Amino acid sequence: MKALTPAVMIQGTGSNVGKSVLVAGLARALVRRGLKVAPFKPQNMSNNAAIAVDGGEIGRAQAVQARAARIAPSVHMNPVLLKPETDTGSQVIVQGRRVGTLKARAFGERKRDLMPAVLESFGILAENADIVIVEGAGSPAEINLRAGDIANMGFAIAADLPVILAGDIDRGGVIASLVGTHAVLTDEERSLVRGFLINKFRGDPRLFDAGVTAIRKMTAWPCLGVVPWLPQTAWLPAEDALDLDRPGATSTGIKIAVPVLSRIANFDDLDPLGMEDGVRLVFVRPGEAIPGDTDVVVLPGSKSTIGDLAFLRAQGWDIDIAAHVRRGGRVLGLCGGYQMLGKAIADPDGLDGPAGTVAGLGLLDIVTVMTADKSTREVAGTHNASGAPVRGYEIHLGRTEGADCARPLVTIEGRPDGATSADGRIQGTYVHGLFTSDEFRRAWLAGFGVASALAYEDRVEQALDALADHLEAHVDVDAILTIARGR
Repeated sequence: MKALTPAVMIQGTGSNVGKSVLVAGLARALVRRGLKVAPFKPQNMSNNAAIAVDGGEIGRAQAVQARAARIAPSVHMNPVLLKPETDTGSQVIVQGRRVGTLKARAFGERKRDLMPAVLESFGILAENADIVIVEGAGSPAEINLRAGDIANMGFAIAADLPVILAGDIDRGGVIASLVGTHAVLTDEERSLVRGFLINKFRGDPRLFDAGVTAIRKMTAWPCLGVVPWLPQTAWLPAEDALDLDRPGATSTGIKIAVPVLSRIANFDDLDPLGMEDGVRLVFVRPGEAIPGDTDVVVLPGSKSTIGDLAFLRAQGWDIDIAAHVRRGGRVLGLCGGYQMLGKAIADPDGLDGPAGTVAGLGLLDIVTVMTADKSTREVAGTHNASGAPVRGYEIHLGRTEGADCARPLVTIEGRPDGATSADGRIQGTYVHGLFTSDEFRRAWLAGFGVASALAYEDRVEQALDALADHLEAHVDVDAILTIARGR
């Protein structure tokens, strides 16, 4: 009988404790040791999606982890992806493909039916890897979600995986969160936990020696490392909207304002702009006005275009944007944001909410009709104004037409994409990831007098290598390997 592929699961005491970053750092550290590493997350909930090499959607974090492991992203790295469309319902993606929309209660009742697909994907990855590093979702302490669990201990038990539990000391209460998790786990679940990590420590880690001793005494779990805060992790594409609070590169330069929509999606489109020395990237929160000194408003992607258009109006941002345009300001819409800029959005089949047609912002002479066929693919082309090459991806429902489409923003594989107003100040496109293309970003920013010297992809690689170095210095990576190999 073939020996089981070494594997280990990183779970957390809560959301946003740094599981995704820890998995990425471990993947890069181990691949530099000569191992073939595969990242895996059974179930993810995020509207920041990426396109896998096999054409489907996965969470952005798993694409970053694949990059850390120096392999192409696969739909099997994140077999179940939930993309929230409302407060109570999400689009469900299974092995890269949309299978429908479910209310939270309905998904809770059906999630156990997804375990075979999850285990199948895990097995496919394990066949071609020396080690699989698995990321949990949320926290295993949410015992109200234990029935049918495929995201944390339910999967660990099904796949017979050892678990390492990570806690975030930066948010406070890390001792209680780790000891409390120990308390609510079942005996079977506790037996799978082989150690814990303390993440995001600010200052001298030795100052937490007494805390480590207390956790070890109350849980009998060994400590595998205290990881200091690493600023370079802010250079990695973000998945959680909480990460929108990351500081920008500068407090001077042109101001780009991004309204934070209730279902904002693929907001890592803006990451490269946030790293530019000549750009002030400002995320405008609900209840705040778009600043009057804004140079460019960027309407980001949305998982619910019609719903977020109503949300935008409820915040008064439509009035702010109209005033911005009257002052001579510019607007760029990305995917859902592009659709909002038009005269109308028609949804005859109720794909984005109740069937019907709603008025858009009327800043572009275009009309969008929602259609059931979903475009999910990587694309390449040219920026029409500068001739700069662009690379990106499409994830959207809908077809957009109108007079302003005669002035497309880009040409993608020989076809026009996007639209531009007659005066050139309002633009939109379906292509995500445009700003990761250095030549396009330089050409676009040059129109505002900003000289860009940022090499974005190099910056991401530097961050991954710095993260791997950091974990090698502060985590017992050898012990983690031993744990993975002992499953």
